[in-house]
Amino acid sequence: MSSQQESTVRTLMVALIVCLVCSVFVAGAAVALKPVQVENRLLDKQRSILAIAGLGEADMSAKAVKALYAERIKARVVDLQTGQFTDAQDAASFDPLKAAKDPALSDALKGEQDIASIKRRERYSTVYMVEIDGKLDTLIMPIRGYGLWSTLYGFMAVKGDLNTVVGLGFYQHGETPGLGGEVDNPKWKALWHGKTLFDGNGQLAVQIIKGSVDPAAANAQHQVDGLAGATLTSKGVDNLLHFWLGENGFGPFLMKLQKGEA
Repeated sequence: MSSQQESTVRTLMVALIVCLVCSVFVAGAAVALKPVQVENRLLDKQRSILAIAGLGEADMSAKAVKALYAERIKARVVDLQTGQFTDAQDAASFDPLKAAKDPALSDALKGEQDIASIKRRERYSTVYMVEIDGKLDTLIMPIRGYGLWSTLYGFMAVKGDLNTVVGLGFYQHGETPGLGGEVDNPKWKALWHGKTLFDGNGQLAVQIIKGSVDPAAANAQHQVDGLAGATLTSKGVDNLLHFWLGENGFGPFLMKLQKGEA
């Protein structure tokens, strides 16, 4: 072997060793940081739930978020097939999004059913409740669906009448900033407060319209302004709300809870 070839081999060996050492460090760091990442995701989720319910401040410390969540929020699992509460899953540890990927815990949606473009719907989901003197004050439901570029993940909160909106917000999405990303705009989110989901006949009536709502319109109480320049994202949010508030989502549960049968 010539000196040039020997030098090349040595260079490759050194590069290989460096790569192996670096991969070991990266893998070790990933393992070490995983508990922290899991804890941060849980904290973000709790912060989002509190915000949608109108509880606490946006700049609360992690300790304050955990304390307020433990004091005010009660999590329960719902069987979406029966529309009733269930103990089949542990509310503290059950992950509906993970379950949606498991054929044993989810159902494939047919084309006409999948208006939210989520492909599979979990059989169980977790709702979050705020109770005052033993009575339901606020119900928070997880929602998700496809916008223009991404799946939007969020929560909708309604008052104890299960009809009046307290808040709507998304904690994760990849929509275009300044367009579909306006779902994060506080002014748009504020439009939802006080809107009603169902009409006098109990039919789902909430709707995101193109343009601005006419306050004098007969259905104004059920309507919300569309996102300017983001028609497809607006339609996506409208679709996902109709899915999760409809018969394939939390619709049956809301009806039974209203009647005290959940």
